[in-house]
Amino acid sequence: MAICSADGSNLRADVDADGHLDEVNESTGSVVFQGDDHRSVDDAVGFWQMLGGLWRDMKTRGAFGDFDGDGYLDLAVFYSQENTGDVPEDNMVVHEVRYGPLARDLSSGRTGTIRMWSSSFVYEARALDANHDGRAELEVFQSGGDGAVYSVIGRQDSGGVSVGREETGQYGEWDFPSYNPDALGYGACADRQSTGPEADPS
Repeated sequence: MAICSADGSNLRADVDADGHLDEVNESTGSVVFQGDDHRSVDDAVGFWQMLGGLWRDMKTRGAFGDFDGDGYLDLAVFYSQENTGDVPEDNMVVHEVRYGPLARDLSSGRTGTIRMWSSSFVYEARALDANHDGRAELEVFQSGGDGAVYSVIGRQDSGGVSVGREETGQYGEWDFPSYNPDALGYGACADRQSTGPEADPS
């Protein structure tokens, strides 16, 4: 079981299940493993996936949260094409959730699809547990065209995450809510106590 504790924008959790706590910073999309091994969500996109976005202005976005409620941090990752005009590009090469424990390259032996209504550019993704059910929800801020950014919510469902069609907010391209660690909470994982034989007391 993952051991999680939150401190501001940082989270300590045993991401790779090696018995030691790692440091996660969702605002930068990075993990520092034991041995000062840094990984970011950019590293989560594989060679063949990057090939699918070749010669396009692609960006990676990710969110760490316990989407299936098993106590391990999962990674929701998107790789989509940035906007080039009023009409958003319909090019989302990667939209998947990687279930924890994660390997040090942020891969996983168990993945699921993030089912999206639209495959336009993802400005930001983050995890929250608004209903306190022990599973994180996935909040996605996505291009709606003409400079609009819409927020939609996804939940664990049938081996993946299903993102609803109903918009929970509409913003301008430069005024959608920025990262807020108090609102984020890393889903349910941040509320768990550091207990168990695999906990690293340091």
